[in-house]
Amino acid sequence: MNLSFFIASRYFRSKKKRNFITILSRISMVGVAVGTMALVIVLSVFNGLEDLIRGLYASFDAELKIEAALGKSFIVTDDWLDQIRHTEGVEVLTEVIEDNALFGYRGVQKVAKLKGVSDNFLDQGRFDEGYFRGDLSLGSDTQPEAILGMGVANVLRVDLDNEMELLTVFYPRASARAGSIDPRQLYNQNIIRPVGYFSIEKQFDDEYVIVPLSFVRDLLEYGDRRTALEIKVADGYRIRDVKRSLRNQLGEGFLVRDTDEQHASLLRAIQIEKLFVFITLTFILAVASFNIFFSLSMLAIEKKKDIAVLKSLGAKDQLIKSIYLKQGAIIAFSGAAVGLLLGFLIVWLQDSYGLVSLGVASSIVDSYPVKMVWTDFLFTSLSVVTITLLASYRPATIASSVKTIDHL
Repeated sequence: MNLSFFIASRYFRSKKKRNFITILSRISMVGVAVGTMALVIVLSVFNGLEDLIRGLYASFDAELKIEAALGKSFIVTDDWLDQIRHTEGVEVLTEVIEDNALFGYRGVQKVAKLKGVSDNFLDQGRFDEGYFRGDLSLGSDTQPEAILGMGVANVLRVDLDNEMELLTVFYPRASARAGSIDPRQLYNQNIIRPVGYFSIEKQFDDEYVIVPLSFVRDLLEYGDRRTALEIKVADGYRIRDVKRSLRNQLGEGFLVRDTDEQHASLLRAIQIEKLFVFITLTFILAVASFNIFFSLSMLAIEKKKDIAVLKSLGAKDQLIKSIYLKQGAIIAFSGAAVGLLLGFLIVWLQDSYGLVSLGVASSIVDSYPVKMVWTDFLFTSLSVVTITLLASYRPATIASSVKTIDHL
């Protein structure tokens, strides 16, 4: 066994009376354990929230979305759409026309996003997550039907059981006559029957009304223009590979974005918040490691005679310094090991049994979502190592500078 490690471990496991230094060392170990455990738990919660948001958005958004790089819409042709459909890895292509419109229902009005989609939209399991009530149908060209976000339905007080009341949709007319005194010449309007509503995430619930593509095309007078194309990737193909192929095929005039890129700002905010929480808890861990500094400093003072004896036997300054560095490492690593184990256990119990609930009624998730990632354990361990070396270096230097002649 390495001599410096042997002496350091003997100091740590000393059977002598429990003096203040020993108590301080144990407190140091507990502080490191608690800080490490907190880091593992909090980072796992952020991972879980990030995964939850990705899952909720992925249930509503397309795996890939094609939009114009400039402008609001673009013209499509049957041949061009067929080329995209036959791109390797493309399973479903959904045409989309989306814009803000005014909705009215029994005297109540609200501005929301009108999203017209082609028939295959509902074949992709878009509402498998969250809550859905009513009929999962968009009707036909002659009898169109609408699916509303729960927030929109609540504001408009939509009654799905009342088949006599229809939803009225208003949109500014592109070809409105200048100077007309008839307000009906300024906008298009049409009626549609609401048949269901969904609840996935507040952003979607409060903004979206899903209707057939033909309904929006006629109301907005879009003709062959579309605002987006949504793509479902076939099984066995990687999204990034299909995205790369589509970008090469479509050129710089179009944007091809996956689900993360469609909500890049929100996911980036979560990652930045996770980073700042990691830094904050690392500082708390550093404060807890001050106990290591004080305990080693006092140990160096108490063991001056032992150090003098070792030096008289030929021990070099580097050996003395190594003893105290390893003493700090033993304290910190013991605490870190306990903290990592407790953090793993608590996160596993939360993931398996949902011990801590969100505290709000939700049909999507009942308890705090968590997810363990090995890199969190790695960075936490590296933080402990760095803090330990910094906290132990000064006491080790003090111990190595003891003069033999003064303490024998």
